[in-house]
Amino acid sequence: MMSHPIQESQLLQTRRHFFGRTSTGIGVAALASLMNTGSAHGGPGPDALSQLSQIAPKAKRVIYLLQSGAPSQVDLFDYKPSLNKLDRTELPDSVRQGQRLTGMTAGQKNFTVVKSPWKFQQHGQSGAWLSELLPHMSNVVDDICIIRSMHTEAINHDPAITFFQSGNQQPGRPSIGAWLSYGLGSETQDLPSFVVLLSKNTFHQAQPLYDRLWGSGFLPSKYQGVKFRSQGDPVLYLNDPTGRSSADRRMMLDRLENLNRMHEAAIGDPEISSRIAQYEMAYRMQTSVPDLADTSDEPASTFDLYGEDAKQPGSHASNCLLARRLAERGVRFIQVFHRGWDHHSNVQKYLPTLAKETDQGSAALIQDLKQRGMLDETLVIWAGEFGRTVYSQGNPDTFGRDHHPRCFSIWMAGGGIKPGIRYGQTDDYCYNITENPVHVHDFHATLLHCLGIDHEKLTYRFQGRDYRLTDVHGNVVHNILT
Repeated sequence: MMSHPIQESQLLQTRRHFFGRTSTGIGVAALASLMNTGSAHGGPGPDALSQLSQIAPKAKRVIYLLQSGAPSQVDLFDYKPSLNKLDRTELPDSVRQGQRLTGMTAGQKNFTVVKSPWKFQQHGQSGAWLSELLPHMSNVVDDICIIRSMHTEAINHDPAITFFQSGNQQPGRPSIGAWLSYGLGSETQDLPSFVVLLSKNTFHQAQPLYDRLWGSGFLPSKYQGVKFRSQGDPVLYLNDPTGRSSADRRMMLDRLENLNRMHEAAIGDPEISSRIAQYEMAYRMQTSVPDLADTSDEPASTFDLYGEDAKQPGSHASNCLLARRLAERGVRFIQVFHRGWDHHSNVQKYLPTLAKETDQGSAALIQDLKQRGMLDETLVIWAGEFGRTVYSQGNPDTFGRDHHPRCFSIWMAGGGIKPGIRYGQTDDYCYNITENPVHVHDFHATLLHCLGIDHEKLTYRFQGRDYRLTDVHGNVVHNILT
């Protein structure tokens, strides 16, 4: 329900008077926390954090490589030798079980099974099967956990990626990174606690990305993700205007802060405190961001590891390297979006391109963090919003794969995750889960657990209700944890 404006004003006035009568400086301390001065923490406070969980955190931060468009588990991670015999046969109704189809294949008369055209091979001591499209990931299979039994509820892209990002298919909820920024605060005073990197798109039918996917929803706006650009200045308007010095900017911000404090005292809007904090963060980023983005101090061995693409700003490899540099500097949640996995036709042409764009950078990130001693405290995730069908969309000779929410594969590494394991099983058609299903809510609960948070206790009251990332669902997948 909507708050009554007069009642809201009275409540805020009472709160303001309370702070005004308090001689211990609570109001100043709260503002200092918001501005990350004196303490790097920017969340609900040490006392509140101690009540979130008694879990010992394994991870301090998250690097989430989100593959927008939904990669095909059939062709990358979930090896099915049974498809050699089932190839070009009709998918049985007993397997499909009346599943809802998208408008792109609902009118098809036939659902012809198409095996993966790429070879799979076992790698590492764990013997994990990987597609030949992922030669670099084959070098780190003993460091990752491949979950082959993910499933979700949405069958179309926007609600599906919104679900993964916020725990709800409808827009308006806080994103994962915003929840973590709120719950854990920041480890750095000079950079945001939540940073978003968008890789350059090379696919002509890539799904769009909206700022709300890293938004703060109903949380204070200071917790939303800050998007770094791949061209020009990483963040707009960080440079001082021509002819103006840093001292001029400092004087302007001090005066603006005084005005904002007066305005906050008059109306009590908490967003004004967020605005003050964001102005201060932007001022500190004028120094920290150029240093962060300048990779000229990296040795040649770094670019040998990440590949030549890492020298091209906006490439996936470059963003993976930048993610490592952000993690080193204390950023809590780093999300790299790579678009273009939505292959409804000609999978044989398009999938190798996307796999090549992401394979080396993703594997290098794991190796780089590991050799720096950071992997154990950094949770790395590689995931799309759902999977792809085993049957062909359109002509089986130039086949596409449609959306498939019923089973798909992701991988996780570091930060409390067991290395070198596969979790979950699917049937011979790679269509249904037969063992250890993992729902999106379970994924979120497990992610929070790795960071030492009980997902049932990280809540925020909005319009009379306590909300959380996992809503009223979710179970931690303990079998994949160290």
